[in-house]
Amino acid sequence: MRAGTKLAALGARLDERTPAHRDRAVDGLRALALLAVPTGHWLVGGFTLGPDGGLRNASPLTTFAALAPASWILQMLGVFFLVGGYSSGLSYRRRDGSAGRWTAGRLRRLGRPVVGVMAVWALLLPLLHHGLGVPVSTLHTASTLVVQPLWFVGVYAVVTALTPYCVRASARLGSLAAVPLIGSVAVVDLLRYGPYADATPSWLGLLNVLPGWMFAYQLGVSWADRRLGRAGAWLLLAGGTALFATLLLAFHYPMSMVGVPGQARTNSHPPSLLVLALAAAQSGAAILLRDRLARLLKRPALWVPVVVVNLSAMTILCWHQTAMLAAAVPGSYAGRIPGLTEAPDTAGWILARAAWLPVFAGLLAVIVRFARPLESPWERAGTARRVAACILAVAFGCFALVV
Repeated sequence: MRAGTKLAALGARLDERTPAHRDRAVDGLRALALLAVPTGHWLVGGFTLGPDGGLRNASPLTTFAALAPASWILQMLGVFFLVGGYSSGLSYRRRDGSAGRWTAGRLRRLGRPVVGVMAVWALLLPLLHHGLGVPVSTLHTASTLVVQPLWFVGVYAVVTALTPYCVRASARLGSLAAVPLIGSVAVVDLLRYGPYADATPSWLGLLNVLPGWMFAYQLGVSWADRRLGRAGAWLLLAGGTALFATLLLAFHYPMSMVGVPGQARTNSHPPSLLVLALAAAQSGAAILLRDRLARLLKRPALWVPVVVVNLSAMTILCWHQTAMLAAAVPGSYAGRIPGLTEAPDTAGWILARAAWLPVFAGLLAVIVRFARPLESPWERAGTARRVAACILAVAFGCFALVV
């Protein structure tokens, strides 16, 4: 009862401190999209044990192709970019200083936790190997997993830096400003997978990276400008759903929204037209559900977790793979553990992995408690420490991506 009373009191305090103009629905959508990232990674992040006892990556999607539709729900980056564009659009218009100053502030907020997690891991690697005897293969697997979700931060940073141009495009064209973005992805996909696929260089797909992820962000900016309303949302939901089904059934796009080892084509790296179709449908649904979600989040019991997640957004994104590794690396010394270090090639693995999810979540909560200050301005860190952190981060990135 005492714990319940404290939780209720915390909820009441947070509810009272929330400004009346705060858009709870947007915060709720951001929290939902953010939590989908660790959930998805934890569900597809399987391991096998090598001859040296080291961990190696393995995906259950290789064996269980029928699980691919789950990625349609867990791939919520479209919603994340939508609310990112919405929040950035409002913030940019309310800024006090220049556009450059606003952009620099946003980029620092994104960069600090990324440099922090990579610098910490750079210090952990020699300690784990030389101090605790962790195999190099395990360290390379761990490093790859830690770096894996950080590509998103880089793309998001570039898109954020383009916010002034998104705002201008929205002022002139409204939600139609997103049309050239989806059009360019469609053209590149036609070249990659159409009649001229054999003559198309493989690097051409990289042209989809910026417009592919900027599409939903631009929609969010137009939503903030009130240039995208319910009529446009219905069009996005219906059109995105129709395009999604057409690409799957008629053009045989891969069903999984994430990469599957062994498959030649992937929808996410770089984003294909299927990703944008899903983002359009998700964006339309999010806009249509905004008012209902806002009413639900007036309840303190539902609002508290949304606030907590939003306050630790970048920490959760940067450290959730570390939480899984905090269980898997020690577990590798015990041999093959179902759902953890055992190969993800049986139905029993799926059930066992589901049972591990609360453990990963608990470990992440502990990590967030100590890593959260890395999101705040590094006021106590001098220039030397900041430079050292950047050097360590670069060294860790080289180990993860090159070795």
